[in-house]
Amino acid sequence: MMYHLRSTAFNTLRHYSKDTKIFSDKILSESHQATSPLNFVLGKRVDAQGSSSFQLIAPATGKVLRNIPNSNEQDISEAVLAARHTFKSWSKWTGFERGKVLKTAAELIRNKVDDLAYTEVLDTGKPIWEARYDILGCADTIEYYGGLAGGIKGDFMQLSGGSFAYTVREPLGVVGGIGAWNFPFQMAAWKSAPALACGNTMVFKPSQVTPLTAVMLGEIYQRAGLPGGCYNVVQGEGETGQILCSHSDIDKVTFTGSVPTGSRIMETCAKGIKHVTLELGGKSPLIIFSDADLDNAVKGAILANFSNQGQVCSNGTRVFVEESIAEDFLAKLIERVDNMKIGDPYHEDTTVGATISSQQAQIVEGYIDNAKKEGATVVYGGERVTPSDPNLAGGIYLRPCILVNCTDDMTVVRKEVFGPVLSLLTFKSEEEVVARANDTEFGLAGGVFTRDLQRAHRVVAAMEAGSIYVNNYNVYPVGVPFGGYKKSGIGRENGEDSLNYYSQIKSVYFEGGDVECPY
Repeated sequence: MMYHLRSTAFNTLRHYSKDTKIFSDKILSESHQATSPLNFVLGKRVDAQGSSSFQLIAPATGKVLRNIPNSNEQDISEAVLAARHTFKSWSKWTGFERGKVLKTAAELIRNKVDDLAYTEVLDTGKPIWEARYDILGCADTIEYYGGLAGGIKGDFMQLSGGSFAYTVREPLGVVGGIGAWNFPFQMAAWKSAPALACGNTMVFKPSQVTPLTAVMLGEIYQRAGLPGGCYNVVQGEGETGQILCSHSDIDKVTFTGSVPTGSRIMETCAKGIKHVTLELGGKSPLIIFSDADLDNAVKGAILANFSNQGQVCSNGTRVFVEESIAEDFLAKLIERVDNMKIGDPYHEDTTVGATISSQQAQIVEGYIDNAKKEGATVVYGGERVTPSDPNLAGGIYLRPCILVNCTDDMTVVRKEVFGPVLSLLTFKSEEEVVARANDTEFGLAGGVFTRDLQRAHRVVAAMEAGSIYVNNYNVYPVGVPFGGYKKSGIGRENGEDSLNYYSQIKSVYFEGGDVECPY
C-alpha cells in the first residue's frame, strides 16, 4: 500500500530535498543505527536478550549492516509489562489530550522527514522520493487520528418510564502489532495511531528485514509527550512474532503480511480469544474498457504494478484490457515503462530501486520462468540490471516485466508475485471480465478505467474487493478505509472505521422507576 501523487505535487516532492549525495555509511553514523539498540521499551532504546541473531542487509548495496539479536520471551514480557502498566494511566487521559500528543508527533515527523526517508531507503531500497512521500503520508495519518481522538464517544438512549441507557467506548488494552517489510514506517504509523487514539498501548514488531524506522517513530512519540511504555518495539524473526501473539497479556493483534502467516496468527489468537485485524495478500484485477482514456489507463497500470518495485499488496497485477484496444494499450505501456530509470535509490530521478532481498528476487524470477513454461510471453523486461555504480554491485535490481498471452489458469496470474510483474489479459464483454476478475481467493483491491459512469458503478458494485479505484489506482487518501474481502484480511485500517477495531463498547442501563419482577 502507498500514497500516490498528482503530477504537480509529485514534481514538487521529488525535489523536496536538495542534498541527494547521502550514502549508507553516513546515514548509519548520523542516525546511530549501526550500533544503537533497536528494541524500544519505556521510552528508550534497549538491548534484546535473545541468544540468536539475524543480519540486517541494505537492499541497495547487498552489504551486511549489522547483526540484530532476536527478542526472546523475557524481552517481550518486559515490553508487554511496560505497555500494561502504562495502559492504566494512558487509558484515563481524555481523547483530546491523547490527540494533542498525536498531532505533535505528526509535526515532528514532518520536521524529520529527510532523516526518516533516508533511513527508510536504507531499509527497503525504494526510491528516496517514494520513501519521503510515504513518511509525509504517515504524518497526515497520525494527525488525522489525533483529530479523531477527541470525538471518540458512546451514545445515549432515552427509554420509557424515566429509564435511560448509554454506551461507553473503551480501549481494548495492550495491542501487539506486526508489520511487513514493504512499507515499514507506514506499518508502524497506521497501526499505532488508531490504537493510541483509542487509549490502547502497543508492542510493535517490525519485519526483521526492515527494523530501523519503527524505533525512530518511538523516539518521535516520546518527544511528542507520549508516556514511556505506550509504544514499544521488539525486534526479531518469526519466532519473536509468535511469542508476541501468544502472550497472555496481549488483548489484540494487528498483522500485515502473507495469508499463511496471517492464518497461523489467527489460530494463535483464537486460543486466547484475542481481537485480531489482518491485512493480507492480494491478486487484484485492473479492468480497462475500450472507452477509457488510454494514457491515463497506462499510467494507472504502472502505478498498479511497478511502484515500490512491485512490492505492494494491493497491486493490480491482473490487467484486463478490452480486445479492441489491447494492441494500442500495450505499445503505450512499453514506451512509458521503458523510460523508468533503474538504479541508486538515493537519486531523486530513480524510479525503480532495489528488490528487498535476493530471496525475493529469486521468487519473482521463478514466477517469470514458470510463466514462460506455461505459455506466456515476456514482451518487456524481467531481467536483472547491473547498475553502473560499483557501490550498488551487491544489490538486486529487476527491470519491470510485462507478460502477454496470459490465461487465467497460469500460476503467475493466480498467485501473488510481489514483484514488478504485470500480466496482461484481454476480454470481450463486461459480464465476462467481472466474472474473471472475481475468480480468485483474494479480494484486497481492484480498478476500473472507463468514461461510462453507469458502467463504472455497475462494475464496482459487482467486484468482490475491499478497495476499488475508478480511473486511478493505489490512491489512499487519509480517512479512506483500507482492507480486504475473502482471504485478503479482516478489519480495516486508515479510516475512522478502524477505531471500531481498537475499542470495545460497554452498555449501561439506568432504571428510572421501580423494579418489575414476576417472581
